[in-house]
Amino acid sequence: MIIKICGIQNNETLLCCERNKVNFFGMIFYKQSPRNISFENARILQNLSKDLKINGVGVFVNKNIDELEKIINNLKLKFVQLHGSEDEQYIENVKKMNVKIIKSISINNNHDLNKIDKYESVDYFLFDYKPLKGELPGGNSKSFDWNIIKNLKTKKQWFLSGGINTNNIKQIVDDINPFGVDLSSGVEKELGIKDNHIINNFIEKLKNA
Repeated sequence: MIIKICGIQNNETLLCCERNKVNFFGMIFYKQSPRNISFENARILQNLSKDLKINGVGVFVNKNIDELEKIINNLKLKFVQLHGSEDEQYIENVKKMNVKIIKSISINNNHDLNKIDKYESVDYFLFDYKPLKGELPGGNSKSFDWNIIKNLKTKKQWFLSGGINTNNIKQIVDDINPFGVDLSSGVEKELGIKDNHIINNFIEKLKNA
């Protein structure tokens, strides 16, 4: 199972992820998020990851396309996650920047799955809890009803996100078995602060699931 840990802020956490063979680390460029990263910190992490096997993912929410392109080029990003209401035209423009795209889909009911038909150009989907008014577009420690995606049929590979932690990873493996899992708050000791011990524990439980 592919693992992505989002909201990485420092070298120590990144190296912990590398030791645990985590596949992707997310850098959140969204000022309203407690996990928002500065460009300078992102550049430090990207430079460090050049000699590692883990890949950096820039996470954006309805980012101005020109600003997005500057960040992609300056950081030499290979993966971008779009977590807002970006449409297919926006995605097609981003694809021209030679990146692979993860598109988040907020899920509350079966009808929400119809959104996947709107995005032909994405490389991966990420299914996440649908935030209520006033909530952040991700990292709320909440999960949707996973039964909604149990029999999902799509040609694209997809990540499960939202409320994933050490207590439910075995259930996810047994019942859902997604291509990948994406987690953030589930490996934090407090809001926005990752904990290496929790990351180690999560990976160990995943191995034994």
